[in-house]
Amino acid sequence: MKRITSKTLICAGLCGIVLLQACNQKTAKSYEAADPLVKNIDTTVRPSDDFFNYANGGWIKKNPIPAAYSGWGIGSEVQEELRLRLRKINEDALKEKAEQGSNSQKIGDFYYTAMDSAKAERESLAPLKAELQRIDAINDINSLLNAFAHFNTIGVTTPVGPYVGQDDKNSEKMMLQLYQTGIGMPNRDYYFNTDEQSVKVRNDYRQNHLPALFILAGLSKAEAVKAADKVYAMEKFLADSSRKLVDLRDPYANYNKMTVDALAKLAPGLNWKSLFENMHYKNVDTVIVGQPEYYRAVNKAIQSYSPDDWKLYLRKNLISEYSPYLSQALVDENFRFYGKVMSGRTEQLPRWKRALDAENSLMGEVLGQLFVKEYFPAKTKQRYVSMVNAVRESFKDRIKNLDWMSEQTKLKAYQKLDKINPKVGYPDKWKDFSQLDIKRDSYALNILRGNIFHHKRNADKLGKPVDRSEWGMTPQTYNAYYNPSNNEIVLPAAQLMIPGVKDEDLDDAVVYGYAAASTIGHEITHGFDDTGRQYDAQGNLKAWWTPQDSARFTQKAQMLVDQFNKYKVHGLAINGKATLGENIADLGGIVIGLDAFKKTEQYKKGEKINGFTPLQRFFLGYSLGWLGHYRKETLINRVLTDEHSPGFLRVNGPFSDVPEFYEAFNIKKGDKMWIDPDKRVQIW
Repeated sequence: MKRITSKTLICAGLCGIVLLQACNQKTAKSYEAADPLVKNIDTTVRPSDDFFNYANGGWIKKNPIPAAYSGWGIGSEVQEELRLRLRKINEDALKEKAEQGSNSQKIGDFYYTAMDSAKAERESLAPLKAELQRIDAINDINSLLNAFAHFNTIGVTTPVGPYVGQDDKNSEKMMLQLYQTGIGMPNRDYYFNTDEQSVKVRNDYRQNHLPALFILAGLSKAEAVKAADKVYAMEKFLADSSRKLVDLRDPYANYNKMTVDALAKLAPGLNWKSLFENMHYKNVDTVIVGQPEYYRAVNKAIQSYSPDDWKLYLRKNLISEYSPYLSQALVDENFRFYGKVMSGRTEQLPRWKRALDAENSLMGEVLGQLFVKEYFPAKTKQRYVSMVNAVRESFKDRIKNLDWMSEQTKLKAYQKLDKINPKVGYPDKWKDFSQLDIKRDSYALNILRGNIFHHKRNADKLGKPVDRSEWGMTPQTYNAYYNPSNNEIVLPAAQLMIPGVKDEDLDDAVVYGYAAASTIGHEITHGFDDTGRQYDAQGNLKAWWTPQDSARFTQKAQMLVDQFNKYKVHGLAINGKATLGENIADLGGIVIGLDAFKKTEQYKKGEKINGFTPLQRFFLGYSLGWLGHYRKETLINRVLTDEHSPGFLRVNGPFSDVPEFYEAFNIKKGDKMWIDPDKRVQIW
C-alpha cells in the first residue's frame, strides 16, 4: 500500500451521523450546549501565540493521557466508541449458533480464543511448536531460504520483504516488489542515532528486550545474552544498508525494475526462483526492487552469518511477533518494550480491546459489513460525495488562478483532478473471506492462519487485472488515504465522526474545517504534493509537468521544508523534507476547504455563533481535528519514524501561511504565529 496518510480522523458519536448536509443555523443560546468548539478553548493562551493550544488546551488540561495509551485525543474517543460497537458485534456472534464458515462463526470463534487467557497460559509456546521445529531443522543456506519463504507466509519478518502491488509506471499491472525489512526496531535510525531517546531505546532493546525473549524461549541467561548480541549485530548490519525515511519518499529512486536473472546477479546468494515459488509467487520473471543496496547487504549477510546465527534471528522474530497472542509473560515483555520503553505507556489495554484490535487487523471487512449495516445507512454516502465535489471544484479554481503554472500543465492537472475517484463510506464490493479458516483451537493459530490467508490473497494478485474497487482500509477506521496508482481518495465511514455531537447541531463552519479541509481537501491535495504530483491521471509514475513548472513547484515546496525544519519537538528538529508531502496536503486542504466554505450561506451571512465569526469557527473546526496530546516517548518516536508532523504543528504550521487566519484572529507582527508575508508559503 503506498502513500497512505495517517491523518487520525476524528469521528463522531454515531456512525450514522452525516456531517455533509447543510446545517440549519442555530442561535447562540440553542447551540451552546452542543457546540464542540467552545468547551475546548483555553482562554489563558493567546490565539496569536499558539493557536493549537488556544483551540484545544482547555480539553487537554481536563483530559490527561490514560495509563494504557501513548496519547489521547478526539481520535481516541472515537476509537473507544467504535470498540464498544465492535464488542457488541462480537458478543452477539458468541451467542449465535452460526453456520460454519459464516462471518458470524469467524467473528465469534476468533473472539472466543482471543479472550481465553487461561488456555494461552497453559499452552505457552505450544502453538508455535511446528514453527520452532522448522527453525531447528535449518542446517544450510538452502534450508534457511526455505525457512525465509515459509515465515514470510505466516507474517514473520525475514531479511526478504516481497509483496504484490501495482507497477508505479504501469498502474494496470500487478508486479512482485521487494522492499527493505529485516529489523526489529521501527527504522534504521534507532540503530545509529545519538539522541537521548534513541540511545535509551537501543540499549534497552539490546540489553533487556532481546535477552528476555530468548530466556522466555528456553535459553539460560548467559546463552540469552550471547544470542541477543548476535541478533542485534545482524539487524544492525541490515539497518546500515537501509534507506532513511526521507530517501524512501523518492518514487523514482525506489523504483528499480529488473529481471529475475538481474536480481540473481545483484544478490547471487539467494535462489530467487525457488524462493518466490515457495512463497506462492508463480511464474515471476521481473521484479521491482525498492532498495538494491539493501539486497546486496542481505546477500552478504547470508554468506557472513552461520545457519545457527540465522536460527537465533528467526526464533527471535517468530516469538516476538506472535508474543501478543501467547502466554502472559510474553505479552508483558512485548508491552514492556514496545509499549513502555518506546511509547511511554504504563498499562496495557484490557484484553478485550487488544482482541478487537487484532481482529480488526485480521478480518476488518468481515466486521465492517456488520458495522455499516447497523450504524451507517447507505443513503448517507451521497452526502459525502457532494462535499467531495464541492472541494474538487474549489481546487479546480485554485489551479486556474495559479500565476506560476503554465496552461500546458494546468490542462493535465484538470484531467488528473477530474479523474480522482472518491471512495466514500464503505466498499461497493466486499473482500471474500470465505477461505479464511478460523477455529476455536488457539488464538495464536488463528492469527497464523489469518496471516497465511492474507499472504496468499496478495500473492494471488500477481498477473491478475488490477482491482480498483478494493479498499485498503475498513469502514470502521478513523483514517483516510490517497492512493496515487489508482488516483483515488478513500474516506471510511468512521472518519467523520465527532464524539457526542449530532449532525443537526453542527454548523457548516465546523464541518468544512473538520471534514472538508483536514480530510477531503487534504487527501485530494496528496495527488498534487511533492510525490503524488509525479503520478499522472491514470496513476502512472510519469513526468507530465513542464520542466519550468516542476522547478517553480520545487522552489515553493522548499519554503515549506525550510519552515518546518525550524520547528522542534523535545529538542529534535522536524525533518521538513521527510514531512513535506503531509505538510503540503495540510496547507492545501485548508485553503481548498476554506474556498469551498466561502460559498456557503453561513459564511456569506457572517453571523456569530457563541461569539465566533464563521471564519473563526472554520479554523477552530480544523483544529478540532487535531485535538489531543502524546507522551514524550511517542512524540520522539514519531519525529524519527513518521512522515507526518506532530498534530500541534499541523495546526500552527499551515495556519501561519494562510492570510485569512491573520484576518480572523488579528495576528500582528511580533506575535508568535506571525510569519512575514514574503516567507509565507502558497503552493496551491
